Amino acid sequence: MPTSVQETERKYEAPSGGDLPPLDGFPGVAAEAGPERIELEAVYYDTADLRLARANVTLRRRTGGDDAGWHLKLPVGVDTREEVRVPLGRAKKPPKELANLVQAHARGKALEPVARISTTRERWQLVDDRGGLLVEVVEDLVSAQVVDDDSTADSWREIEVELGERGDLALLDTVERRLADAGIRRSTSSAKLTRLLSDRLEPAPKGPRTGRKATAGDVVLAYLHEHAKALKHYDPAVRREADDAVHQMRVSTRRLRSALQAYGKVVDREQTRELTNELKWLAGVLGESRDLEVLRDRFATAVADLDPDLVLGPVPARLTRHFAPLETAAQKNGAATLNGARYFALLDAVDALLADPPLTDLAGERAEKVVPKLVDKAYRRLAGHAEEVPRTRPGVDRDVALHESRKAAKRLRYTTEAAVPVFGKHAKAYRKTIKGVQTLLGEHQDSVVARPALRELGVQAHLDGENGFTYGLLHGLESGVAARIEAEFPAVWRKVAKPKLS
Repeated sequence: MPTSVQETERKYEAPSGGDLPPLDGFPGVAAEAGPERIELEAVYYDTADLRLARANVTLRRRTGGDDAGWHLKLPVGVDTREEVRVPLGRAKKPPKELANLVQAHARGKALEPVARISTTRERWQLVDDRGGLLVEVVEDLVSAQVVDDDSTADSWREIEVELGERGDLALLDTVERRLADAGIRRSTSSAKLTRLLSDRLEPAPKGPRTGRKATAGDVVLAYLHEHAKALKHYDPAVRREADDAVHQMRVSTRRLRSALQAYGKVVDREQTRELTNELKWLAGVLGESRDLEVLRDRFATAVADLDPDLVLGPVPARLTRHFAPLETAAQKNGAATLNGARYFALLDAVDALLADPPLTDLAGERAEKVVPKLVDKAYRRLAGHAEEVPRTRPGVDRDVALHESRKAAKRLRYTTEAAVPVFGKHAKAYRKTIKGVQTLLGEHQDSVVARPALRELGVQAHLDGENGFTYGLLHGLESGVAARIEAEFPAVWRKVAKPKLS
């Protein structure tokens, strides 16, 4: 069973033959333990074209030290990565549990040994007055060789400083200043493997600029880059069934799709139509599991809030029996989807779009001129739906009108969100306003979805000889929620002004 830890560490380049500066006198440090000498051997795995290394992901089999095993390192923040660990075992190929977590990058390609790295490590541990680890400092003498290269092994000396469970970033900064005074500077490589393979890894392209002088193309591409990265970031979390991961991955998918639709005059809409269709498909697959989770939690909360005298029969148990197999099936379908050719093709299409975006002539114009017009267009789309709501008949027609308004509000929110780097607080404030509208309409849609499910639960309870009263009561409460929102919405909408971003 995999285990994981988050590690926050910084790497430094050190000239060969030098000495570490003294590690005493740091604030809060009560004692220094070390040096402890450790011999480490690691084999790194990647695809033949180094897809993991290009994504700052490393997968290795390491022996030696107190954490020998298979290690997968996934980027989390600037200096932070999550390390997922599996025991060594006998196999010399990556365990399925870890290979599965890198498929957003590998996409079915074989994982092969690409490098062997030997490290002679000396380790010091700085602790507080209770013995808690504040910072670990290691000096590594590294010998590394590319597997398919017969050249002499590369070697170097580096320093790593890792935050302990009782330490803080301020102490990391203090240690860094001490190292800098000794001529030891931050490394340009985040891992030993990327340093070894630096001549095979082209520098990461600079992202589009944002700010007042940005072009419309810059703004849209920056937003697309951000959420393409988020999509891949949440992929392994979804595979591990982490809390809220499905929701976050689905939101990233929707943001990408909305941006391509709303900014279709900047990134040619006709050339991205197929991709937006595929993004809609992926959001739908992710939605199966997410929607069931939301519905289950909604019903469980509603039952818990009722007077116990109104909960007749084994209602919580029936909810569990009803939702558990549905959620299991949805999770299996989602897992199969994330390992399928269609999903991998979608990721390829996203990468291709970002590598060579089909920009229009409008993309080269100043964002200050172009973006407000496209935000206004998204507003007018929402206004058309919102103003239709009072003219629809209560019931199915009004439910559909409110649902269409909700989808339009979501697009306007994301369209405005992309504009935040250029228009700052004005765009943030307007995005917040529209999010409020979307949230209100989302509550209505949840009620629309909840009522048929409650009717089904009540009917099945009756057929099984149970009392259906509680399900009918919840159905009535949901009808009340919908009626309240329908009554509130016209007044809420009248308060929404046209967007003024500057």
